[in-house]
Amino acid sequence: MPRPPSRWAPSPGCFWRGLRLLAVDATCGDVADSPANEAASGRPGNSRGHDKSCFPQVRMACLIEVGTHLVLDAELAGCRTGEVTLVNRLPRSCGPGRLILADREFLGVPLWRAFTDSGADLLWRVPANRVLPVDRILRDGSWLPRTHAAGDRTHTDPVTVRVVAYQLHGTGRAAEDYRLVTTLSDARRCPARQPAAPYQERWEAEAVFAELKTHQRGARTVLSSKTPDGVVQQIWAHLLVHHALRELMARTAATRGLDADRISFTDPLRSARRSVTVTPGSFSP
Repeated sequence: MPRPPSRWAPSPGCFWRGLRLLAVDATCGDVADSPANEAASGRPGNSRGHDKSCFPQVRMACLIEVGTHLVLDAELAGCRTGEVTLVNRLPRSCGPGRLILADREFLGVPLWRAFTDSGADLLWRVPANRVLPVDRILRDGSWLPRTHAAGDRTHTDPVTVRVVAYQLHGTGRAAEDYRLVTTLSDARRCPARQPAAPYQERWEAEAVFAELKTHQRGARTVLSSKTPDGVVQQIWAHLLVHHALRELMARTAATRGLDADRISFTDPLRSARRSVTVTPGSFSP
């Protein structure tokens, strides 16, 4: 079910230039090896390219508020359903006043339009091999190309984006080239040097998946239900527990003027576990 954005706007890290920072991303997880789960979810190929994985897998796409790590919306499907297909269902929980961050595998005209039609602004990374010819150069060195959907063979229905290029320097590593595309097209109000700062917050989505899969569920833990309906219930149970913990952390951070994503997730998780009386067969967070 879609959820409204967090009510704890004063928490540092939730906004950039008046826009609420949200990220979209997807991940996969192993589920119990049963004929029903395999039929519903499928198995991915392993690193050898031919054999199948030991377990069926479920794919989950999430819309995440990066400042609080709250999962605001999610979509589930088997691993045979692509990330873009699942993420395409998340614009229902977006709208004006949001800046949606996404990695390079999601850039495509239909998905871009699905999010911009919601009224949200976008800041997405571009694959290195993506050709974005210069249509107009702006005063800060960024440029405006027109891009087309794969099915637009006549190039009669383009989308204009703004491209910002920069280098990210890491200690002891060669500089890495980044290209971002965005709906923030005004070079006066948003100079090219600025979008790099909010884009780095996209990596908070990876931290959320680590909280769910490693700390809360348990590293390499396989969901136990042998039925597809049971798998869905288990995943939503984990999402609800995570949301409850993160909502409590967001409230605490807001009252103290702290950045909620800088508070340890494992401490409240342990506290929650200690407060629950665990009986055989019961669910624990």
